Order: sequence, then C-alpha cells, then structure tokens
Amino acid sequence: MVTAESIKQSIATGLDCQHVEVAGDGHHWEAVIVSAAFQGKNKVQQHQLVYRALGDRMREEIHALSMKTLTPEQWADNS
Repeated sequence: MVTAESIKQSIATGLDCQHVEVAGDGHHWEAVIVSAAFQGKNKVQQHQLVYRALGDRMREEIHALSMKTLTPEQWADNS
C-alpha cells in the first residue's frame, strides 16, 4: 500500500535530502523536496532525480505526484 511515509522514505533513501514532506489522499500526492543535488539543475532535471529515487514505484504504485523541488538556499529563502 502506498502511504505518504513510504513515498517519503523512498525519496530520502534514493536522494540526499535536507527536507522531505509528502501528503496526499492515497491517489494524488504532493511532495516538497529540498536537496543540494538540485543545485544547478532545471526543474525537469530535478524531477528526474526524484523519479530515479522512486524507481519502479512511479510506474507501478504512484500515479500522480506533484513536486516542489528546492535547493537548501531556496528553502531558506522561503522559510
């Protein structure tokens, strides 16, 4: 079963993150992901890093994931 915690754990395991939040209703998910790995990458490249961290789960279990990806500097500016 897909849970917010299981998605968060998959992202954190596959990508060095400073912060991860995941929320959703079981079908549609939203994530805020803060990682230094996003530095110098455009949004598409950042999202690809997250998809890579989630691996097969994106094809098999998670059908709708909206992401806000930020570098630690961007996160600090938003806080």
